[in-house]
Parts: sequence; structure tokens; C-alpha cells
Amino acid sequence: MIDRFLTTVDAALRTVFTTHRAEQPCPTVAADATDLTDAEKREAAALMRVNHVGEVCAQALYTAQAFATDNEALRAHFIRAGAEETNHLAWTEQRLKELGDRTSLLNPLWYAGAFGIGLVAGKLGDKVSLGFVVTPALLALAWWLANWVTR
Repeated sequence: MIDRFLTTVDAALRTVFTTHRAEQPCPTVAADATDLTDAEKREAAALMRVNHVGEVCAQALYTAQAFATDNEALRAHFIRAGAEETNHLAWTEQRLKELGDRTSLLNPLWYAGAFGIGLVAGKLGDKVSLGFVVTPALLALAWWLANWVTR
């Protein structure tokens, strides 16, 4: 159990406080093919920051669900899913840098909230954890909050 706890803490710290590396190249057009005005860059960066927050939250959900389950096969599934999502985390960070912007300063808070949701879902049992989905209303609220905070 101590190993699982330490692995979970490590995953949280790595998600929130490190720069991520993608294992696959980002599926985008060439950088010179996108000419944006300053206003378009600011808007694109705000939207990409929200996207990045979603990736941070996905990492938290998978990590919490992996921590909560006693099913080793399911734990491995959640860990693998989180590892696959690391590409998205890296790609959104990369795009924010290209746009001359930064990730959300509230990422630790977003991570903690999503971790709590994932932990509750995981503690309610594997069926609930596997069937757990974020409702469109919750996604809309998260988008609004992230957009409001970045202004």
C-alpha cells in the first residue's frame, strides 16, 4: 500500500510540476502554416490552456482510480491510459509555448479536484469507476471557470 501511495504522489507531482515529453509527434500542421494575429494567438492560447487543464484532470482521474481499485488488471489499465494521455499533456504544453503563453496557474487545484472525484468514483467500486463519465454540464462549468480565471 505504501508503494501505491508513493507512486500516486509521484504521478501527481510529475503531472503538475514538470514539463512533459510526448512519445509520439504532435499531429499538427507545420508551424509556419499558421499565421495568427495577436488577438487570435491570445484566444487560441486561452482555449489551449483549457484543453491542457482537461488533460491535467484526466491524469488525476486515472491516477486516483488506479489508486482506489484493488483489481490489479484494472489498475494496470488506468496506469496505461494515463501514460497514453501524457502525449496530449505534452502536445498542449508545446502549443502553449508556441503561442507564447503558459499553462494554468491553478493546475494544482484542478488536479486535486479531479483526483478527489476519481477517488470517490473508485471507492464506490470498479463498476462505478469504469462507468464514470463527466457530464456535459460539468465540462461546461470547467471551461467557464478556466476561461474566467485566465482573463
